[in-house]
Amino acid sequence: MRRRDLLAGVASAGALGGAAAVATGNLPAVLDGGDGSESVEPLTIRTIDAPGSRDGEVTLPAPGEPTFVDFFATWCDPCVEQMPALAEANERIGDRVTFVSVTTEDVGGSVTEQEVRDWWADNDGDWLVAADVSAELAARFPIGGYPSARAMDASGRVRWATSGTHTADEFVDGIERALGGD
Repeated sequence: MRRRDLLAGVASAGALGGAAAVATGNLPAVLDGGDGSESVEPLTIRTIDAPGSRDGEVTLPAPGEPTFVDFFATWCDPCVEQMPALAEANERIGDRVTFVSVTTEDVGGSVTEQEVRDWWADNDGDWLVAADVSAELAARFPIGGYPSARAMDASGRVRWATSGTHTADEFVDGIERALGGD
């Protein structure tokens, strides 16, 4: 009986530790798709005509370019909270990286493009925004929840992967890894 209690306690501690890592966004890169060992296969998804964005398509990761992808959802309160940090990081990084926010919501179905456009404007988004309605791009990373972010080098290898909210400095540091600054 004691052995069973001990095993249950160890399993509970592991589950709580894992939950804490997810909640704080401090997943180890190897668990989070950020070990940098393999390139992510590029996928072309639809962009949304919104402030700072355009109607069309984008290929992610951008072929031959460092790429930063922020995964968000319009129903996600932490996604709203970190928009100012993303805006500052985008401003500081400039055009040294393809900087894109992606929603996996059913844009054109249960969520209209206008709803995404309004959310984007309400939260001062001013960079490229896209819809991964099949969630195929999100599955290639894989993301652990919202918000999540990935920074990839020019060859498409993930150099920084995280979930949870972050400061502009944390985003810039992660993106710098993809630019070769680590």
